[in-house]
Amino acid sequence: MAVRQAAANRRRAVAVGLCVALALAFAFAMYLGDYPVAVPAIVQSLLSPLTGLTDRGVDFIVLQVRLPRAVLAMLSGASFALAGITFQTLLRNPLASPDIIGIAHGASAAAVFCIIVLGWSGLAVSFGAFGGAVITALAIYLLAWRNGITAFRVVLIGIGMAAMLAAIISYLFTRARLNEVQQAMAWLVGSLNASRPGDSFVLGGAMLVLVPLMVALLRGLDAMELGDDTAKSLGARVETTRLGLMLVAVGFAAFATAAVGPVGFVAFVSGPLARTLLRGAGRGFVHAALVGALVMLVSDLLAQHLLPAVQLPVGVVTGACGALFLLWLLMAQGRSGQVN
Repeated sequence: MAVRQAAANRRRAVAVGLCVALALAFAFAMYLGDYPVAVPAIVQSLLSPLTGLTDRGVDFIVLQVRLPRAVLAMLSGASFALAGITFQTLLRNPLASPDIIGIAHGASAAAVFCIIVLGWSGLAVSFGAFGGAVITALAIYLLAWRNGITAFRVVLIGIGMAAMLAAIISYLFTRARLNEVQQAMAWLVGSLNASRPGDSFVLGGAMLVLVPLMVALLRGLDAMELGDDTAKSLGARVETTRLGLMLVAVGFAAFATAAVGPVGFVAFVSGPLARTLLRGAGRGFVHAALVGALVMLVSDLLAQHLLPAVQLPVGVVTGACGALFLLWLLMAQGRSGQVN
């Protein structure tokens, strides 16, 4: 009983700490910029739809420029994180995240094809990226199926699929005009520089559907953690639950990628970071979502303000930090013999 209470206290403390950090990062996102806005003016602007007190200049900066970008950063970060921790939990492998096993590459290849071959732009490219992610995930699942799914096959096939899709992207670049390559590269890096309020509404609506589905499907994980054979003997629908969770995870990754591009390593690092903070006090799905939102928002702040007069794509920051984290994880698990 004492152990359970301690674990519950740990989960609450970590969640509160992450919420406070996220609130501080959000406040900085509203304040920092070429035109700093005082905290009282930010609060007044955020509450203006309720109070009727408006200031056109401040309202434009806060409500039209900074708020949509910050909200999209948090939603996409949480969505990437939920996709990553779902794959990592199902396959029991910290390397099994959408940006490692090829799903993000599927979205990228589809987006580049839409830009270079079909001449699409804007929202149409996002829909193409979504379709590419879904098709790639289904292909990986079917290729990995051998009377069931194992983490080793999924990761190995996913890495191979990622390499093949990267080659396709390189080929498409060889036949593209310079302006098309620039447009495609800007999308491939992942950026919030062209964020629109509509992106947040679409991604938020998708999450309102996907989160309850995930919660319902997660109930079957308790039995699955005992092993597939034991779970089946207890009456659990193992493959149905696994396929359902994988499709939900693909949905999270696909909608987030369609909104902001294939931002690297957010899906990969959020789950391990959350579980490190929890120290075994739970699966960490909620905490991973908070970590993902925080990582994305802080990375975007660094991308905007790290270099004077230059706005980096957020994917540059997450890629640099995530690559270091991947090297650390591989070395740490290599020493403990846990990489499989």
